[in-house]
Amino acid sequence: MTLGAWLELIGSGLITGGVYALVALGMNLQYGLMRILNIAHGEFLMVGAYLTWMVHTSLGLSPVLMIPVAFVVLGVAGMAIHFLCFRRLVSTSPNLDIFEARGLMVAFGLMFLVQNLVSWLWGGDLRGYDFMTEPVSVAGAPVAGNKLLVFVLSLVFSLGMLALLRATLLGKGVRALMQSSVGAQLVGIDTKRLHPMMFGLGLGLSGVAGCLLSMAYTIAPSMGEPYTVTALIVITLG
Repeated sequence: MTLGAWLELIGSGLITGGVYALVALGMNLQYGLMRILNIAHGEFLMVGAYLTWMVHTSLGLSPVLMIPVAFVVLGVAGMAIHFLCFRRLVSTSPNLDIFEARGLMVAFGLMFLVQNLVSWLWGGDLRGYDFMTEPVSVAGAPVAGNKLLVFVLSLVFSLGMLALLRATLLGKGVRALMQSSVGAQLVGIDTKRLHPMMFGLGLGLSGVAGCLLSMAYTIAPSMGEPYTVTALIVITLG
C-alpha cells in the first residue's frame, strides 16, 4: 500500500473512533452513574441522524446547524424517558441487581420501539445526502471534507465533555456519585436532579454523534446497533 492509502486508512479509523468516543461517553454516564445499561443508546444516535437528514433534505438547513438542535431534542427526550421509564424502577426495585435487570428489559423495549417507529416513519431504505464531499489534502492524502469535519467536531465534543467532568462543580458531583452514591448523597448531592440531567446529556451526545455520522455516511434504522455494541465493549474494558 502507498503512503497515501495508509494515511487515508488511518484517517478513516480516527473518524470512526471519534464517533465511538461520543457514544461511549454518553453510555458511560448512564451506566457508571445510574447503573442503567441502555442498549437502546445507538437507536437515539440513529434518531439524530434521521432528524438531520430530514431537515437538511426538506428545508435545506445545514447539517452543522442541526448539531445543537439534535443535542437539545435528544437531551430533552432523554430526561423525559428517565422520568417515565427509569425513575419508578429506582423506588420499586429492592436491590441493585434487580434494578439493572429491569432497566435492561426497559432498554430492550425502547430499542425495538424506536427502531420500528423510525422504520414506519421513513422506511427501511438507506438514506443520505451530499455535504462537503470535496476532498481536502492532509499530509498529501486526499480526505473528504465531510469526514474531516466529523473527526474535528467529534474531538471537540469529546474533549469538551471530559473538561466538563474534570473541571466543573457539576462534573465533580458526577464523579463523586460514580465513586460512592451514598457518600455523595451524604455531602448534599441531589441525585433526583442529577440523574435525569445526566441521562439526558448522554442521549444528547448520541444525537450529536448521529448528526455527524449523517454528514459522511448513509443511514438506516439498524445503524445504531454496532455503535452500542462497540461502546459497551469500551466501557467493559475501561
